[in-house]
Amino acid sequence: MSKTSYGKRKPWVKNLYSNRDYPDNYTDVSFLKDLQTNLHVRLYTFSEAVAGITVLNNQISCITGFLILYHMMLSDSLSPTSILAPTCIITGIGYLCYRGSSLSMKLLGEDSTTLCTVLLFGYIFSPMLHTLTQAISTDTIYTTTFFVMLFNLMFSDYGLKVAMVSKAISLNAAIFGAICLASRLSTSYHAFVLLVEAAIFFVLYPIITAATWHALYMVPIFCICCAALYCISRPVLYLYACTTLFINFACPFIFVRHQRHKFNIHGPWDEAIVEENTDKNLDENL
Repeated sequence: MSKTSYGKRKPWVKNLYSNRDYPDNYTDVSFLKDLQTNLHVRLYTFSEAVAGITVLNNQISCITGFLILYHMMLSDSLSPTSILAPTCIITGIGYLCYRGSSLSMKLLGEDSTTLCTVLLFGYIFSPMLHTLTQAISTDTIYTTTFFVMLFNLMFSDYGLKVAMVSKAISLNAAIFGAICLASRLSTSYHAFVLLVEAAIFFVLYPIITAATWHALYMVPIFCICCAALYCISRPVLYLYACTTLFINFACPFIFVRHQRHKFNIHGPWDEAIVEENTDKNLDENL
């Protein structure tokens, strides 16, 4: 087709059935005029990336601290009471700091009733939980505990609104792992203390850290875990230290460095986004 015949054709539009005068593979210069690249892209700094990823490291340190206490109880290096008493005092101080000025006698009474109920039922059922998985081999127990703690990490809430986040699955996995480990302790009282520690580490601790967390808190937590692991196992210490340093420094560095490769395109060909009607936008949508 000649240039003159091109000029006599109707202007090209973004409707396939209206472009009968054009070849099927024809692309007009105006096709990409509405193209936008990297729309609403946010570039993070290294400090922001480090602050965001320490939540994951906090969860790893939480599991590590719980397993350290379990090892101390298993080896009888510390009595259950000597573990339970300090953690209860620290938990009480954390509770007072968490409630702050909102603390009242009514609220204190409700929380105390809940605490006493949980401790009472835990103490009553601890003999049954202690013997629940005794018939299973130790290797199977430790393998199962590894995977359920991994589930606890996978489904924990890291501040992302995604379908994979499930606080119920994360908590149940951690408690199930604690029940599995409780069967390897010597007495039902040991099992009761271990379950109390599991509730402190996996129920109360995330609530307090979610309200008052700061990235610098990882420094004393990391030092305490390293000091405890130094007395237990050097290979585990090296694994924990290398994992922590890789997560907190190498991963943010890789993330920040590869932000320059972000390339998103936006245009009229994108799928329509259906907004959910709420009280704020209902009048506008109508």
